[in-house]
Amino acid sequence: MKVYLFILSLFCCSISFAQSSVSGTVTDSNGLPVSGASVSVVGESTGTITDSDGKFSLSTSQMPPFSVQVTNIGFTAQTIQVTSPSQKLAVSLQEEETKLNEIVISASRTPERIKESPVTIERMGIKDIKKSASPTFYDGLENLKEVQMNTSSMSFKSINTRGFATIANTRFMQLVDGMDNSSPLLNFVLGNMIGMSEIDVQSVELLPGASSALYGANAFNGILFMNSKSPFDYQGISAYAKYGSTNQKAAGANEYADYGVRVAHTFSKYFAAKANVAFMHGTDWYATDYRDLSNPGADRSFYNYNGVNVYGDEASTNIKAVAGKMLAAGVITPAQFTVFDAILPNYKVSRTGYNEVDLTDNKVRNAKVDYSLHLRPFGNADFEIIFQSKFGFGNAVYQGANRYYLNNFNMQQHKIEFKGKNFFLRGYTTTEDGGKSYDMLFTGLNVNRQWKSDAVWFGQYAATYVTSTLGGATPDQAHANARNVADTGRLIPGTAAFMKAFNRVISDPNVLSGSKLVDNSRIYHSDVNYNFRDLIKFAEIQVGGSYRQYQLNSHGRIYTDAAGPIYYDEYGMYTQFQKKFMEDRLKLVGSLRYDKSQNFDGNYSPRVSAVYSAGAEKNHTFRGSFQTGFRNPSTQDQYIGFNVGSAVLIGSAPDNLTRYSEVLPVNTAIGQALAGGENVTLTGLNAYNNSYTAASVTQFSELAASDPIAASALLRKSNASNVKPETVKAFDLGYRGQIKNFSFDINAYYNIYNDFLGNLNVIAPYYGTVVDSPNPLGGAADPGAQTLHALQNDNYRVYQLYTNTDIEIKSLGFGVGVTRKIAGNFELGANYNYAQFDFDQAKDPSFEAGFNTPKHRVKGSIGNDRLFKNFGFNVSARWSSEYLWQSGFADGTIDAATVVDAQINYSLPQLKSVFKLGAANLGGKEYRQVIGPGLIGQQYFISWTVNP
Repeated sequence: MKVYLFILSLFCCSISFAQSSVSGTVTDSNGLPVSGASVSVVGESTGTITDSDGKFSLSTSQMPPFSVQVTNIGFTAQTIQVTSPSQKLAVSLQEEETKLNEIVISASRTPERIKESPVTIERMGIKDIKKSASPTFYDGLENLKEVQMNTSSMSFKSINTRGFATIANTRFMQLVDGMDNSSPLLNFVLGNMIGMSEIDVQSVELLPGASSALYGANAFNGILFMNSKSPFDYQGISAYAKYGSTNQKAAGANEYADYGVRVAHTFSKYFAAKANVAFMHGTDWYATDYRDLSNPGADRSFYNYNGVNVYGDEASTNIKAVAGKMLAAGVITPAQFTVFDAILPNYKVSRTGYNEVDLTDNKVRNAKVDYSLHLRPFGNADFEIIFQSKFGFGNAVYQGANRYYLNNFNMQQHKIEFKGKNFFLRGYTTTEDGGKSYDMLFTGLNVNRQWKSDAVWFGQYAATYVTSTLGGATPDQAHANARNVADTGRLIPGTAAFMKAFNRVISDPNVLSGSKLVDNSRIYHSDVNYNFRDLIKFAEIQVGGSYRQYQLNSHGRIYTDAAGPIYYDEYGMYTQFQKKFMEDRLKLVGSLRYDKSQNFDGNYSPRVSAVYSAGAEKNHTFRGSFQTGFRNPSTQDQYIGFNVGSAVLIGSAPDNLTRYSEVLPVNTAIGQALAGGENVTLTGLNAYNNSYTAASVTQFSELAASDPIAASALLRKSNASNVKPETVKAFDLGYRGQIKNFSFDINAYYNIYNDFLGNLNVIAPYYGTVVDSPNPLGGAADPGAQTLHALQNDNYRVYQLYTNTDIEIKSLGFGVGVTRKIAGNFELGANYNYAQFDFDQAKDPSFEAGFNTPKHRVKGSIGNDRLFKNFGFNVSARWSSEYLWQSGFADGTIDAATVVDAQINYSLPQLKSVFKLGAANLGGKEYRQVIGPGLIGQQYFISWTVNP
């Protein structure tokens, strides 16, 4: 009996551990190997990916006969019958004419074909990166439908979709391997500075528009997913090197280099690891816009000149008021004051500033380092543990209310993730350090003050103006003489004296004497998701949630955190229901998310969508969705307390208003009497509760001298409320399909925004009580009349507030994308986007919505990756119409622009190499995407990429 049981157990074991081994090669129609093709056993999760030679090998517990499916993006799937336990396969994939079958994950948090996506989605894969004519894959995203790129610096480019574009795009989210790439301090993405190396990119997916139902508050206007290659699937040493030149009229021709290495190895079926290093350096686009911000057409001889890319000229004063200060300081006698007061003009004069190109080294650098360890305890992809660290270092120019040089700025992210077939659980932290970053406006101001104080400079200016006028000079001659005398001793850029003062200023975080930006902020974040598809069969149901804590730590330089870090948290949870009907032709999806932020009420975000697949092959899909989205005010909106010179940025969290305060000197004896002293202390409460709108003060100032009664009637109290979340109702319709070898992707959207978040400029007088239309005849005892005196004597402070508009804002747009392959493997593509918004500015004249988006955009490309043996090429072109740019830094018109990029490439299979010669902006006409940064010129490069 024991012998029988022993023999039986051996038999059972042999059955339990019997395996089939399948190997082979995958090629295309020309017999060339296809790398990265997915090979899986039908009905199982068992699978693998082909290597660079198109080879694969996998094992399964199934015994023949069974089927293996081979798929790859851009090819028709092949299913092969396996009849032998050790069968070798030779699979030839045929290229398909459509991308409808590409697999995406982001739209529904579950794998699905792109044609079945319930919302609009764009995708870039490995093949698209290879054929891109742009200098980097991230630059190449600009050629996707719906994408608008805003360039602040060569290494800092901001992606936007569906309007309301900014450099500091807090309405757009970017996830790299599931980690939010946003800066903890600034709450927006710094381009690809801590993103991903080009040779490690598996795929990029873009969801334009609101995605709050699944991804929370920050996914308000779009979300970008960058997914890296697994070391289990892509092994070996990969490397790339790019070298070329940037060309710009202002900067000339300069060298540019970008190179990186990826090392990945599978030590066993249980453990794999990878590491990436990438470095880019070059010369940034010089910012040389010397137009005056407030006086169009004025040049540097203008008395109150304030150039766009000139800093230090923000120090200005009413030159007539200088006489009173000189009298109070004992510099002039009462008799001299009478002469000064009679001669000095009643308008502002500014100091001579420094150009931006003199306040930076104009070099751009970016280094990215990352590594990850991958553990599969059961030897398959059903359960994997990942530890990943990412580091980003570099220089770039960021533009917000001012221009900031991010010098040796660095960010790092560390993640641990548990993921399986139906779930993931991840936690990560993001930390940043401002390095030697500095504010260029305060650099200019304080370098000037290193050699001569504002009081002395304006005093010399006033005295020389009076002396010149008494000597018979015209006003223009008197101003020129006054500036020459006041500028005596000015530090000259490039000299040792200038560099000594410059280095002292940029290392000092005190805005009264320095310009250094201090930042050691961090984020702690966790996500969880579970899909019940293997437990619940009648529908696919998912649940998930997230938690985040901010730790703001600018040491009082940017936020009101001088006494210690500010802690702020938020959390959310969601569920999604998905089911197919009508022989899988109709898919219905419903999602609901709840989010709660520390300072605001909770918010629900529902989404409902339907996808119908028509046609015999289900290749005509129609989709429609409705969802609500919301955006919590960012940490800047709530906790900033940032003196930018010309204004103070004040966040509206209740405790923030009292934490920010400053002591300011009061002009004139009467003003000091009304204020109760020579100085006055203002807090954020003055900004929000006792201020006029800046627009009404401008109107008042233009009319005050000629008709003070009519002028005062124009003044309006700001009535700014504390910020609250903004919301959107988003309607989306779309079609994807193929008609006579043409692949179409059409979408349209309509958005309704309420409580739209934006900025409001206000002016708070040092004394008096702000009211609508104060009475100029009220006398010194009238609090309203006191504010008029303050406005007329420069006794006020300018603030930029974060608030909501009560006016409903609407935006709509549509896009059409068409691709087709023609004879000889040529691929043609074109897309068009239309965008507009509706905002009644007359109802809220002080509010800037900042749509910042061209109404018309056209993009097109033609390429052939097998033009002839081993040669390929691609040409892409894009055009956008002119549009208005509005921001806290500067407003202006962005001109229409046409840009052509082109590349040719040569593959050398023996060396597993691809060589590429490319040019961005081949036509050479410089263009801008934002008011403030430099014009974008040409970029030429040659690259060598090696993949195992």
